[in-house]
Amino acid sequence: MKSKRILVWFRNDLRLHDNEMLVEALAKSESILPVYFFDPQYFQETRFGTLKTGFHRAKFLLESVAALRLSFQNLGGDILLVHGRPEDFMAKLVTDFDISEVYHHREVAPEETMVSTRIEDLLWKQKVNLKHFIGHTLYNKEDLPFPIKDIPDVFAQFKKKTERDAMVKSCFLSPEEIIFVENEDWGVLPSLADLGFEADREEFPAFEFIGGEDAGLAHLKELLLEGAEIHQKPLKNTGDKPGFSSRLSGWLSIGCLSPRKVYWMLKEGEAEFGGNTNFNHILLGLLWRDYFRFMFKKHGIAFFQDPEAFEQEFFNPTENEHPDLLKWKNGNTGHPIIDRYMQELNTNGFITHTGRLLVSTFLIHILKIHWTSGALYFEEKLIDYAPASNWGNWANVAGVGKDLKSKNTFDLEKHIKLLEVQVTDTPSLAS
Repeated sequence: MKSKRILVWFRNDLRLHDNEMLVEALAKSESILPVYFFDPQYFQETRFGTLKTGFHRAKFLLESVAALRLSFQNLGGDILLVHGRPEDFMAKLVTDFDISEVYHHREVAPEETMVSTRIEDLLWKQKVNLKHFIGHTLYNKEDLPFPIKDIPDVFAQFKKKTERDAMVKSCFLSPEEIIFVENEDWGVLPSLADLGFEADREEFPAFEFIGGEDAGLAHLKELLLEGAEIHQKPLKNTGDKPGFSSRLSGWLSIGCLSPRKVYWMLKEGEAEFGGNTNFNHILLGLLWRDYFRFMFKKHGIAFFQDPEAFEQEFFNPTENEHPDLLKWKNGNTGHPIIDRYMQELNTNGFITHTGRLLVSTFLIHILKIHWTSGALYFEEKLIDYAPASNWGNWANVAGVGKDLKSKNTFDLEKHIKLLEVQVTDTPSLAS
């Protein structure tokens, strides 16, 4: 009897823990072939003069893939690293390795969804099934108290009903044993230079994100210990200062950490140390991540459309060389708060959520630059870029998102007032 081999296509799910796709592939197959594609389209310049992936995120991604490779090697196997588009290699891999089925995590953003559709069409011609999994959210869509089409557009309503009526499932355990498809050449991890970046860069931030599952779990454990220490005096956000930031978003964005893993470890921390303002802040962030992903699933690109006020073609900002936009990007606007945050973004690939709200407010409502220009720049620079969260947050600030009523969403007047305060000192943005 011919053995069943499953190709496990890793994308933004670079972990062993709580990985339903991997667990089911192991249960349903005789052996698996893990594969990761370094798709060149994600390392090229866009038609707007920005990069799809900037230096910091590329470095973080390479570290994360290397960490996943090491995890597989410790289990006696490896992950096949392919330099090229999945559409150009998948059919041949299926044939060469006699693959019966392909597993992957479905994405919700348009570009990633189109890649899945093209792969599904290619595999259909080979009579091979592409099985979809959804492993990027805290709540599974089938566990929500409403179908996708009826998910409330207002975040406050989504939060209330979901927390009341839905349940966060337990995490899948990391596999202790894996049988891999036999293979002689597993491919080479590219360097930053191979991806088109300068080989050496000296300006690394004081808090440097290190990619990979183990690094993410270690940082999460540090947060729990900090939670014990600050239980009586949680950090507070003072507006012009960064306040609390968990900095988990980088590992969450490419799946080195599972949202459910974060949730259940926080719940363990609460059980041991008691309730904590910062823990609540993290849990709220997880809900916002879910909300934006489900909004993309429900509305697609129409999430951003405002028929009455949004006549310009989407993804077509006209101010690419606007002097004010260039000053904003370079952190040279003359406004101390904005310049400090933008310089921090350019240097570290990260700024706090408060910082993101302030710089986006300034660009849209003070400089009157179209919001998509800022979203595209964040796409390049952010180490924790995730399409749904990035574009969803920018749309909310611009007033073209679906949630314009929730008390938990963007408060324009509040942030305009903060921008009117001129701050002369330069406190650290590390948090």
